[in-house]
Amino acid sequence: MSVHKEIKKVTTNVLLEMKRRGEKIAMLTAYDFTTASIVDSAGIDVILVGDSASNVMAGHETTLPITLDQMIYHASSVVRGIDRALIVVDLPFGSYQGNSKEALNSAIRIMKESGAHAVKLEGGAEIRESIERILSAGIPVMGHLGLTPQSIYKFGTYTVRAREEEEARRLIQDAHILEKAGCFALVLEKIPAALAEKVAKELTIPVIGIGAGGGVDGQVLVFHDMVGLTKEFSPRFLRRYLNLNEEITSAVGNYVKDVKSRDFPNQNEQY
Repeated sequence: MSVHKEIKKVTTNVLLEMKRRGEKIAMLTAYDFTTASIVDSAGIDVILVGDSASNVMAGHETTLPITLDQMIYHASSVVRGIDRALIVVDLPFGSYQGNSKEALNSAIRIMKESGAHAVKLEGGAEIRESIERILSAGIPVMGHLGLTPQSIYKFGTYTVRAREEEEARRLIQDAHILEKAGCFALVLEKIPAALAEKVAKELTIPVIGIGAGGGVDGQVLVFHDMVGLTKEFSPRFLRRYLNLNEEITSAVGNYVKDVKSRDFPNQNEQY
């Protein structure tokens, strides 16, 4: 019997047990009540309320502009839509970097005001103090290494990270630092598959990949990309399970046509 089918509520311990049994973890983003309830009822293990809301919900070019208040709004909407999934919320840019007291305050606000279950922070050794302080308050922390979109202006590009030996060595070192600090899981974004597999084998905590190959303990995608609501974004790692952009465009077009031609509403659609 799989852990996935056995449990009524996904917790950080459940994810550890899934890794121990070799059962893959399925994770998707959600930013609103309706999407969260659909994704949860379909059997997703983890919902990430990602700062990618800055891109797909608000139309910003990067994840940097989204605020803590906005993340709390999205997270509380998601919490109201779920019964089973573990909800992890991104701490947004500027709410934790370089100041562990601020990091703790940000994490406490997310947990208290949204009802989410955990937070996620980008970075390695440089944010260890923030992670430890958040954990001291009993708040579970998920790490994030590889391509860290909040550092886009430092990297200058969204290309694959850790191809070079030195960066790969540092990433492995950071992964161990995050595990030792007490993170319950780790996201690896856009790094070579062999490196991601090596990290997943070395760590006892679950490693979830996005563009990091199949050798990790689970996968995460942005919901809007996975169902084809977005169409411009087409990285190699993205599999589109639907083409909703096309279907919704067609549906709206038909609605406009029916309104204009007086076909809608018909006799059965009025009182």
